[in-house]
Amino acid sequence: MDKAKAKDVAASGLIARPESSEGAKAVGKYFFECFDKDGNLKWSAESKNLVVNVGLQYMAGTALDGATARITSWYVGLYGAGASNTPAAGDTMSSHAGWTEVTAYSEATRPAATFAAATTANPSVVTNSASKASFSINGSTTVGGAFLTSSNTKSGTTGTLFSASDFTGGDRSVVNGDTLQVTYTFSLAG
Repeated sequence: MDKAKAKDVAASGLIARPESSEGAKAVGKYFFECFDKDGNLKWSAESKNLVVNVGLQYMAGTALDGATARITSWYVGLYGAGASNTPAAGDTMSSHAGWTEVTAYSEATRPAATFAAATTANPSVVTNSASKASFSINGSTTVGGAFLTSSNTKSGTTGTLFSASDFTGGDRSVVNGDTLQVTYTFSLAG
């Protein structure tokens, strides 16, 4: 009589990552359209923005710490030629050595950036595309980019600077009678 013994052995293991991984990515983009005095499109440009350090601090502060007051109005400003105007992460409205504001437009203040409600999808998107910031150009000048701030005062140095952006395709010229419309779109993805 033959006897056989059988034995099954199973082993398993689990490797766990003790930390979770979360991230958020903030991306902004400016879109520019320049129309001549007759309403014809002269040029358009699009550029990604730099959300400056105080802009990042504002987002984190209003979202989580409750100590930062919510800003309810935002405004778009223009700055000059990119060769002499370069925004940096440390820029603020009171200290931005890398760029100079362009004020050759007839509006008494910087145009408002009136945003629609943010979407609930991932990414969450907010834009002023339904109400573009509009500049009635009243002189010949070169525009190298734009910025978003909480102050509407032309050449003002107060308020919160949120972002700035150079044109990716180079500087653009505007002349008296042109209208420059600026759309800002910002998205936050998790």
